[in-house]
Amino acid sequence: MDMSVRNHKLSIESVRRNRRISRKRSLVEYPYAVMKRMFHFSHVMVTLVRRVRMKFMFACFGYNVHVLKILQG
Repeated sequence: MDMSVRNHKLSIESVRRNRRISRKRSLVEYPYAVMKRMFHFSHVMVTLVRRVRMKFMFACFGYNVHVLKILQG
C-alpha cells in the first residue's frame, strides 16, 4: 500500500489502489482476530515448520467450529 507523507498527498490512482487492497485484506482480518483473541494464537512457541503448520491447522479447525456454532444459534 502507498502512504502519503507530509505536504505530499497521494495521487488518485494510489488512493484507488489502496482501497482495492484494503477490501481484500479486510476479508481475512476477522478470522485472524478471532484466532488471536479467543484461541490465544498470537505467538507460536514451536520452532519446527511441521509443528507450526499443525498448530495453525488446529486453530483453523477451532475457528470453523466457532463459526458453525454462531451460525446454528
